[in-house]
Amino acid sequence: MDPHIKAMVDELAAAAAGQPAPPLDAIPPEMIRAGYRMQRTAQNLTAPKDVEARDLQVDGADGPIGARLYTPAGAPAVTPGLVYFHGGGFAIGDLESHDGHCRRLASFAGIRVLAVDYRLAPEHPFPAGHDDALASVKWVFDHAAELGVDPARIAVGGCSAGGNLAASVSIDLKNDPKRKLAFQLLLYPGIWPDVETQSRKDLDGPILTKAAIAWFDKCLAVGDHPQAARANIGAKADVTGTPPALVVTAGYDPLKDEGRDYAARLNAAGVKATHVEYADLVHDFYLMGDVSPAITAAAKETAATLKAALG
Repeated sequence: MDPHIKAMVDELAAAAAGQPAPPLDAIPPEMIRAGYRMQRTAQNLTAPKDVEARDLQVDGADGPIGARLYTPAGAPAVTPGLVYFHGGGFAIGDLESHDGHCRRLASFAGIRVLAVDYRLAPEHPFPAGHDDALASVKWVFDHAAELGVDPARIAVGGCSAGGNLAASVSIDLKNDPKRKLAFQLLLYPGIWPDVETQSRKDLDGPILTKAAIAWFDKCLAVGDHPQAARANIGAKADVTGTPPALVVTAGYDPLKDEGRDYAARLNAAGVKATHVEYADLVHDFYLMGDVSPAITAAAKETAATLKAALG
C-alpha cells in the first residue's frame, strides 16, 4: 500500500480504537453524508482554484436537479464535455464531496465537466438515481451549445456508484441516434455482477467495508425490480455498441475484480476498453488528492487519457 495512504488508514484506525461504530442503519443518512462530505473535502483542499465552478439546474427524471459546471482557466468557447456522477453507494456523496476531484479533471484534461447531483437512496430508491443520470445526460446533449460543449465529444463518467451510473447510461443511450456518447470514464466502478467476485470476498476495507456495501445495497433496494439490470450490470447486459472506455481500479479495493472483468467484457464485445490498476491505492482515492503524490499523478494520467480520447 502507498505509504502515505497507509499512514492515513493507520491514523483513522487509531482514532477509532476502543470506540466501536454503531451500525449504519442506526445513523441518519444525512449524518453519514455530512461526515463523508467533511472528510473528503478536507482531503482535496489543494485542487485547482482557477477552475470556474457554476451551479445550475438540469433535467432529472422527476423535475430539475442540481449540477455544477466546471470550466478550466483559459478554456476556448467550446470544449469536449464530461458528464460526471459522484460515488457514494447511491446513498451518500454530492457536489461538495467531489468538488476537488472534478476541478482536477477539468483542469488536467482541459475540458468542461458537469457534475450531477442525482437523487439519493434510501429516500429515493432505485431507479431514481439511474433515471436522473439518464435524463441529465440527455439534457446536456440538448443544451450543449449554451454549456460550451461540443455535442460530438461528450463523455460520461463516474467513480464507484457513479461508475455504475455512467456504464448504465452508456448502455441506455447506445441506440439513440441523436445522442452518441464519445467515451465512458469508469473509475473503480461498482458493477454489481451476477456472482460475487474474489476481491469482494477477500477485502473488507480499508476504505470500502463489507458493512458499507451491505448498507448501500439495502438503501438502493433494487431487489427484483423489472429494471434491475440497469444497476446489476451482469453478464446479460448487452454492452455491444457502447462507447470506448477507460476502467480504473485500485489494488486495495473490493470492487477491483468487477472493474477488471467489466473492461474485459467490453473488449470481448468489440468495445475498445483500457484497464488500468493502481496496485498501491485504495477505493475512493481520487477524492484524497492531498493525501499522497501518487494520487495526483494518477489523476493526471487519467485526465490525459480522457483528453486524448475526446480530441
